[in-house]
Amino acid sequence: MNKLWESVEVGALTLRNRVAMAPMTRSRATAEGVPTALNATYYAQRASNGLIITEGTQPSDAGQGYVFTPGIYTKEQIAGWRFVTDAVHAAGGKVFIQIMHVGRISHPSNSPKGGDVVGPSAVRALGQMFTLTGMQDFAEPRPLEIGEIATTIDEFRHAAACAIEAGADGVEIHGANGYLVHQFLSENANRRTDAYGGSFENRVRFAVEVADAIASEIGAERTGIHISPGNPFNDIVEGDTTTLYRTLVPKLAVLNLAYLHVVHGGDENLLAWIRSAWSTSLLVNRPNRPRAEVAVDVDAELADVASIGRFALANPDLVERLQRDRPLNEADPATFFGGDARGYTDYPIYAG
Repeated sequence: MNKLWESVEVGALTLRNRVAMAPMTRSRATAEGVPTALNATYYAQRASNGLIITEGTQPSDAGQGYVFTPGIYTKEQIAGWRFVTDAVHAAGGKVFIQIMHVGRISHPSNSPKGGDVVGPSAVRALGQMFTLTGMQDFAEPRPLEIGEIATTIDEFRHAAACAIEAGADGVEIHGANGYLVHQFLSENANRRTDAYGGSFENRVRFAVEVADAIASEIGAERTGIHISPGNPFNDIVEGDTTTLYRTLVPKLAVLNLAYLHVVHGGDENLLAWIRSAWSTSLLVNRPNRPRAEVAVDVDAELADVASIGRFALANPDLVERLQRDRPLNEADPATFFGGDARGYTDYPIYAG
């Protein structure tokens, strides 16, 4: 595990260790999507991780799916995020804001203005969404028109500029877990017959154009992207996953982004190929991996950085606990989404 504690270059940054806090939705912003002092405390507590990647943050009203998630497109939201980034930097940390447009994984009740749910095609996802009036089926999305796709890409670009204005070290594009970018990649959510649907080349177009727009706006060295090959979450069917990502990854690689963040779905051959095809930093998250395997990918040089979720959520001093082989706090699922400081900023540091 010693390699985890070596510094590493990621884009424009030098990280002091090879542990990244993975993005995790916590739903503790205001109803207007503004981060608060509580959010600043939460992230600053975890600043010993080499990199913090924040929770998914909507780039527009239409991009919001869940209640009390933060945005990064208004002056008030920028000011709120500035509290967070200042606190993380004061504690010696580095932070990327993840930009997440949920697409069809939403319900009009959760939209700030009760607007349409949009997606690549008029295909409702199976499942339900939490709203303030209870659980409701996902809504059938209205397909984005060609002009609206260009507008949505501009919303990503604007959100990235706002993130840098708010003091973030960079942004991560959420292209995983069944949200809008992943929906365009998918064969069941994307049934378009125009330039954004059908062939693999067309299905990856939206992801590449979003990444290119953001890299052009804030610099490739400040831009990362998150993918989850083979992940069926949020009713996603990719079809031929191998061909899909062998089409996508090289097109992203030519942009020379700061990093590619892979949620590993178990296809070891595909992960090894991605490693060989990607020339900048690679972050790998293996969900539910045991503590003893946290460093395996970094030690094997299959990844440059280990991305860690629940352990980082429950242990503000995770780096120190791993370094010194100290016991870990257990995460409390009942407090994952929404609420106050309980299960958010009150996880104790080790006091043995």
